[in-house]
Amino acid sequence: MEQPDEDRNADVAREMKVTGAWLVPTYNGIAYLDKPAFYFKAVAISLALFGDSETAARLPSAVFGIGLLALVYIFCRREFGVRCAALAAIVLATTILFLVNARTVIFDIALCFFVSSAIFAGYRAEESEGNARRISYLIGAVAAGFATLVKGPVGFLIPGLVLLVFHRVLGRRGVWRRFFAPLNLLVFFGVVLPWFIGLSIAHPDFPHYGLVAESFHRFTTTQFHRSKPFYFYGIIVVGMFLPWSLLLPEAAVATWKSRRGLARADVLCVVWAVVVVIFFSFSNSKMPGYILSATVAFGILVARLFEKALADSGGKAARIARHAAVGFAVLCLLAMAAIIFMSSRTQLLARPLGISVAEAGQFHPHIMAAAVFLLLFALFALLAGCKGNVKLCFACFSLFPLLLVNVNYGMLDVVFSAKSARTLAHQIPALPPKTELACLECFPSGLTFYLGRTATLITKDGHELTSNYIASRLKTEHPWPANLVPVAELNQWLAARKHPVFLLARREDLGRLETITVGNGATIQHLTPFYIGVLLPSA
Repeated sequence: MEQPDEDRNADVAREMKVTGAWLVPTYNGIAYLDKPAFYFKAVAISLALFGDSETAARLPSAVFGIGLLALVYIFCRREFGVRCAALAAIVLATTILFLVNARTVIFDIALCFFVSSAIFAGYRAEESEGNARRISYLIGAVAAGFATLVKGPVGFLIPGLVLLVFHRVLGRRGVWRRFFAPLNLLVFFGVVLPWFIGLSIAHPDFPHYGLVAESFHRFTTTQFHRSKPFYFYGIIVVGMFLPWSLLLPEAAVATWKSRRGLARADVLCVVWAVVVVIFFSFSNSKMPGYILSATVAFGILVARLFEKALADSGGKAARIARHAAVGFAVLCLLAMAAIIFMSSRTQLLARPLGISVAEAGQFHPHIMAAAVFLLLFALFALLAGCKGNVKLCFACFSLFPLLLVNVNYGMLDVVFSAKSARTLAHQIPALPPKTELACLECFPSGLTFYLGRTATLITKDGHELTSNYIASRLKTEHPWPANLVPVAELNQWLAARKHPVFLLARREDLGRLETITVGNGATIQHLTPFYIGVLLPSA
């Protein structure tokens, strides 16, 4: 698992499973209120059923991903027919951003499932009358409630904003009254408030932190260190939606020209994609997964284009597919040239990828396979585009992301293994009974997951835990939790230990460990390119 988010989320869920604290998540034994408990509960249940493994931790994301594909299929089958439904599910399933989030221990795929459910239900509500409308709105309220339980206010803000803008574009009046009907609000708050009130009673500082610091300040300030340029999501749409994104420029122009003839469900998808991308572009905290729900809308629109292209091989939609295929062929050739150029310069990749030069050198055996893969797909795309075969274009686009991961697994494994705490956990020797694990101004996310235990952190401010809540709590809370030690008290803490301590540190702190080990005969062990450790005897 990748640091820091995926490893940390899995470890929070592991602790929840061990302690049974389903309301208040903990990380390394300390209350962790950065995110609601719902997703952690799903992962904890999976760990309880299938054991503490990476597969079990990732299973809930896979389940939510499959559920999302089913939602898209059901919606499109009702609105456009079986062919479009199948195409939409395939397009979404072969989108890089979807594939990444459906196999990692990250909240965004669960959030996307519930947000999409709320949007689909809200759309169907206004397409229906009477009891069917009420039921659809209630389903939407439940879905928005669970989306809020997954990731906070964004869970109801996104579906609400998308639907209100959509109905405004259609010129529908009075929709907001039905949208915010008392029964809908009662159901929504019935889902959300038990958790919110219970957590607020247990931790009275949570309402301010959750609503102001974690939500409002994350959107409006740069204090979370995830700020990116306004155009960031334009790059993400192009890169993480490849090769389908090559269809978007020409398709967007064609959609605008024919906007008056669009079906209402098409308008919904256009509004959905635009609103999500623009909304998060204004945020001062940006991560690729934030716009995951936009890929649902993009996927449906791409499926609609291919549906038209398959129905009329000489029409505008077919021409757009052919042009995109030729463009994709050129892109593959350029990427192949770049890989060949970098084959003798892999050391240049070390810093951007966050790995060592030696680890970057492990790319060499896999570079030729990547180059051949890109050449074959360049020829495949060129054949499809030049022959004007829409089926071949669709096959080329859908197969590329799936085979990209499998053919290049060797290089991906080098990167993810280097960034995962699993390698470090395997290098730490078997420790004597009652040995305390301590980390000196470092805390490799996931290490405690793989070791199945907590650790003592020696720190200045707790930032190594990558938890904004814990960091803010330590500024005002004294004394600190027992497993957090101020770095200024390190010597006193070591002198008071009545049992062995395995002290972990970054390689650049070798001098500090050498000073600590003077006179006790302990041997410093070089564990990984980035970490060292030493087993200190009891005082």
